[in-house]
Amino acid sequence: MWMGGMMKHLTNLAIAAGVFIFTKLYADAISFNSIELSGVNLVSHLLVMTFVIQWMAYIPAFLLRTEKFYDLTGSLTYIGTILFALYATSSFQNLKLGNLIVGIAIIVWAIRLGSFLFMRIRKDKKDGRFDSIKTSFSQFFMTWTLQGMWVFICSSAAFIAIANPAGVVINSVFIVGLVIFVFGFAVEVIADNQKNAFRSIPENKDQFINEGLWARSRHPNYFGEISLWTGITVMGISTFEGMNYLAIFSPIFSYLLLVYVSGVRMLEYRGNKKWGHLDEYKNYKENTPKLIPKIFS
Repeated sequence: MWMGGMMKHLTNLAIAAGVFIFTKLYADAISFNSIELSGVNLVSHLLVMTFVIQWMAYIPAFLLRTEKFYDLTGSLTYIGTILFALYATSSFQNLKLGNLIVGIAIIVWAIRLGSFLFMRIRKDKKDGRFDSIKTSFSQFFMTWTLQGMWVFICSSAAFIAIANPAGVVINSVFIVGLVIFVFGFAVEVIADNQKNAFRSIPENKDQFINEGLWARSRHPNYFGEISLWTGITVMGISTFEGMNYLAIFSPIFSYLLLVYVSGVRMLEYRGNKKWGHLDEYKNYKENTPKLIPKIFS
């Protein structure tokens, strides 16, 4: 029994180490032509900053056995790293308008999502995903480390574009990316607000939402988030050179994470467990796409 528990802890810590090493290798690969601070490229500074924030927040979170600040910390990390990147590049060059627009886009998204998730967990008192995780020091640490990877890889296209000595280039491709970002951001906000309004009605307790954007996609909020990170990548892609193009992994990673790890997969499992026996829910699943919204009803 004791050995089994020890092996679980070692496995979780090994996964956490693997996550950090993978992200470090990814950062090293994409950091081509990044400006340097004290002889170290800016992208590496942002990598360290991202993970250190998670690990520092993990300590009180584990001691208090709470997940209430998990999502908020993720959002604050987005904001902090982007502000640091903008500040660092402004000392080498005048603050570029393209850098500023990309930075503001991510900061606005992070403030909106972070405040939304924080208010939700304050209302719900807990996040069911963490019930068994937060009591295990190694599994909880692994989860916080995974959040570091999420923040860094999703932001990576913005990081390398801002860290380029020339800054983010504003051209027709940039405008297309900005339009995609605004579209994705709007979809995510509308979907979240519709679900929040649906849940606020007492009669809808323990019911599934199938109206508004949720009548066109079973997970429109995640479609919006994947779209907005695609937009951020397109906004910065004209600045990319050489290995920088590996940063197109940013929206791909967002898709893989939200669909196969933390979002869609978990919610589909819970939905099937809760409503899978209902004909109405079966019909909803059969006629509503999992992610990409249908245009026509």
